[in-house]
Amino acid sequence: MGRRQAGFLLAWALALVATSTMASAETVEHTFNVENVTVSKLCQKHVITAVNGTLPGPTIRVTEGDTLVVHVLNQSPYNVTIHWHGIFQLLSGWADGPSYITQCPIRPGHSYTYRFTITKQEGTLWWHAHFSLLRATVHGALIILPKSGRYPFPEPHKQFPIVLGEWWNGNVIDMENQAEAVGLPTNNSDAYTINGSPGDLYNCSKKDPFKLKVVHGKTYMLRIINAALNTQLFFKIANHKFTVVAVDASYTNPYVTDVVVLAPGHTIDLLLTTDQTPGAYYMAASPYFSAQNAPPPNNISTTGILIYDKLPYTSPVMPLLPALNDTPTAHKFYSSLTSLVGSPNWMPVPTKVDEQMLVTIGLSVSPCGPNATCRAVPNVPTLRLSANMNNASFQFPTSLSLLQAHFFNVKGIYTTDFPDQPPLKFDYTNPANSNNTALLFALKGTKVKQVKYNAIVEIVFQDTTIIGAENHPMHLHGFNFHVVGQGFGNFDPVKDRKKYNLFNPVIRNTIAVPVGGWAAIRFQANNPGVWILHCHLDAHLPLGLATAFVVENGPTPSSTLPPPPLDLPQC
Repeated sequence: MGRRQAGFLLAWALALVATSTMASAETVEHTFNVENVTVSKLCQKHVITAVNGTLPGPTIRVTEGDTLVVHVLNQSPYNVTIHWHGIFQLLSGWADGPSYITQCPIRPGHSYTYRFTITKQEGTLWWHAHFSLLRATVHGALIILPKSGRYPFPEPHKQFPIVLGEWWNGNVIDMENQAEAVGLPTNNSDAYTINGSPGDLYNCSKKDPFKLKVVHGKTYMLRIINAALNTQLFFKIANHKFTVVAVDASYTNPYVTDVVVLAPGHTIDLLLTTDQTPGAYYMAASPYFSAQNAPPPNNISTTGILIYDKLPYTSPVMPLLPALNDTPTAHKFYSSLTSLVGSPNWMPVPTKVDEQMLVTIGLSVSPCGPNATCRAVPNVPTLRLSANMNNASFQFPTSLSLLQAHFFNVKGIYTTDFPDQPPLKFDYTNPANSNNTALLFALKGTKVKQVKYNAIVEIVFQDTTIIGAENHPMHLHGFNFHVVGQGFGNFDPVKDRKKYNLFNPVIRNTIAVPVGGWAAIRFQANNPGVWILHCHLDAHLPLGLATAFVVENGPTPSSTLPPPPLDLPQC
């Protein structure tokens, strides 16, 4: 154990001793009005779908052990669901929120109440729409305070949520429908945002940048969330360093850096000490782009301003951000994080594996469909772009959710034949793969993986170069997992397993699989229900880069999923 890690744990232990009582569990209740509102951004007025009229939506604060009740009233013209990203939903899978997986969408003019208890979790998570591309503007922070009232590090002076996002000058639902019609992914965004504002570098945005006012000589906690649909983002504050203390609501060994990177879905808790010359400093986020054979994204940074001691300012200091394609910096950050052994809710790595899977992930092509003309492949209007895992391109059901089909034993909605291994072995990271037509096609279907309660599952995600390699952020609902290994090239089961970190690997709910590489995770399937596993680049989800785990009930009432609530939306 390093001296810095030991110091953090000692501070936490002393704080626990000094705390005579813990917070008692409460019921925290919110109402979400999902509605269309008009906002001004980038010199234009736009109609967006938002919760309670704000972007980002309301920040929810709860304490571990609380029961959260959220009444969602859909007053928008679109179907909607809300996902509580990273929440385990132990025995409350009906509240997880992904459309057609655990529920049918909430139709316009209808409502649904999400009700669940926060169990064995503390830190920064978030909530977002899980239907179409509505997550672009329907999202917000979900902050879980520790039951003890203390952290495994010195108490910060103040805490601030920082929500990074993407903005389109257009209706995201219309854009997805247009892209779907021609078999292509949606267009790149027009701007990035910090807490809803593009910042000084964008047109008509200098009047309302996000401003963070601080006092010299204090330590603050920034709870950073990447709510962007399709873009990984670097984040820096000029002339300042950070100490990362948690990711995805799991504590880490303190990691000092001047830059962090977040894939869509990721959260980071970091400590910022205001030890620089009082003045104004830009905070900025810029894209990390790894996709091969794809048009580059908008590369204008979004900015906010860190202001010391309420001083007037004219020209904030700008940080030097990594290059657009700086994979070494991104990989160094991702691969340097380790878990804080013995911290609250920490779990050791499972050592006995029951289900071992090698899962290729990447792009592919599929038939365009009847009465359609696609543009995914030049001069071949019969093919559309798709995505797959182990050559299975996921097709969402529409008549019933997977969880309802599983719970009520309805046949014909899904099959349990998702393959544990790629059906075709090949050199997964060979740059010439796109020239092999036998590798390009993926079959559509609703294939899932069924596992026993408490089974230990290891998944090695293997990126491929078919159509182009890319860093895919893979998100698993219902569980955290240990990231026991990651690297570039093809996974070698003999050599690479010997390098696994089985002592203190980082614990996450979303893993950014290295571009042209692999990542290995392990989790215990101790949560009965149906849990989607998917790429958190929203452009890839409708293309089929997903599957789901069906976790069987355990032997006791406390390991058996209860029936659905009476107001569960119907298809």
